[in-house]
Amino acid sequence: MVVAQSAELVKQMANKDLSSRLYRCSCLFVLFFVAAAASFNGYYDKWQLVDIDLLQGSPQGVNNFKSMVDGTGERPFVYRQLLPMVANWIDRQVPEQTKDRLFTAKIHSGKLFREYMFRSPVAQERAYFFRYWIVYALVFLFVWISVYAMYILCKSVGSPPATAAAAAIIMILLMPYFLTVGGYFYDYPELAFLALAVWMALNLDWWWMIPLVALATWNKESFLLFSPSLYPLLRQRGSRISALFGTGLLGLTCAVVYGVLRLRFQNNPGRTVYMELGYQVNFALHYANSFFWEKNYGVIAIKASNPLVMALIAWTVWRGWRYLPRVIQRHAMIAAVINFPLFILFCAPGELRDLSFLYVTFVLVIAANLKDWAVGSARSESRITT
Repeated sequence: MVVAQSAELVKQMANKDLSSRLYRCSCLFVLFFVAAAASFNGYYDKWQLVDIDLLQGSPQGVNNFKSMVDGTGERPFVYRQLLPMVANWIDRQVPEQTKDRLFTAKIHSGKLFREYMFRSPVAQERAYFFRYWIVYALVFLFVWISVYAMYILCKSVGSPPATAAAAAIIMILLMPYFLTVGGYFYDYPELAFLALAVWMALNLDWWWMIPLVALATWNKESFLLFSPSLYPLLRQRGSRISALFGTGLLGLTCAVVYGVLRLRFQNNPGRTVYMELGYQVNFALHYANSFFWEKNYGVIAIKASNPLVMALIAWTVWRGWRYLPRVIQRHAMIAAVINFPLFILFCAPGELRDLSFLYVTFVLVIAANLKDWAVGSARSESRITT
């Protein structure tokens, strides 16, 4: 009798636990979708899919959507071919008759579906509309993936699930603010790949990461320079030799992918990198320009690169840094040592998206601050109750 009652109690507890897990997963699914949709909308309203060239004074076709999917854009932008090549491949598989029907499809009001969905003139052109739809959908998919990637990463580093979810949502909602000066369809995939790479380095053997780093480099060649920062994460799972060998092979994988892309587009105009040091110096001398306004989510506010916001970011990092595991701190220091010189030498002034190597560190710092906030609130409530 006692055994039967115990078995029934265990069964009830298991069912209740399963029900709780399903509810939490459902809530996260909805919350992450809504946060991803909001962030994607903030990005798309601001930059669309680079339907026109963002580089002022540049010749036609430097980095816009058409030149990227056609493979005629300037280097180094044209190297970032993951989404364009996937879109081109899918476009070749779909019959022309199907694309014709989609092109002329209408909604219930009689308006063309493509006009209802997109203001972009590129999305209204028969030669590009289908590939535009594909890239649009893929970018949103990567926005959504990046929220989940940051969530599981924060949990791996020790954040409670609720704190990890909140940190991931905050970070994805901040992304449009970080996309100052320019915003590209490969920025969200980059965030997803960076978060997944760090999570895999913490939890899996390095060889599982080979496909990921290949795709990440195909999306943006700078991932090659991010790969050394994975060494401390791999080191905490194995010996020094194994970590060095793994980091080296992952870097070699990135180099091979980058080499293939360079050969493929070696005759395109442009150059490997653009030297921006002079512009950076001028920007530093006239830093007040960073107070210029910018619209995000339909609201006019000061740019994220202004001193007030940068001070808040620095304060957030300072407060949360001490709570990060030592292995994450080492990863962050290597990433910073690589990223800051690259930013100063080769990136446009105020273009915060080019500090992307530090995205992962920042979301973990946010999670650490949220966790400290929750613990502090709990202690305050406990003292009041007592």
